[in-house]
Amino acid sequence: MPWNESTALRGASERLPPILMTALVTALGLLPMAIGSAEAGREIEGPMAMVILGGLLTSTALNLLVLPTLALRYGKFASHGAIGS
Repeated sequence: MPWNESTALRGASERLPPILMTALVTALGLLPMAIGSAEAGREIEGPMAMVILGGLLTSTALNLLVLPTLALRYGKFASHGAIGS
């Protein structure tokens, strides 16, 4: 396929379900820890869960929105599609 806007959109849309499923399952697993961070004995786990959730949200947005845009703008790919050509 030639590298253009439709290729970047197709790649982002094909990666959307697996990235969102992974992020959602991880977020759901960390959510109880983040919500109960004010309880005794969770002084370290709660804030750490919040930081991980923030990083998960940021990395998901970067992976789905920013990375395809940057690849489309600055990517230089061989027209043959072969590696090393």
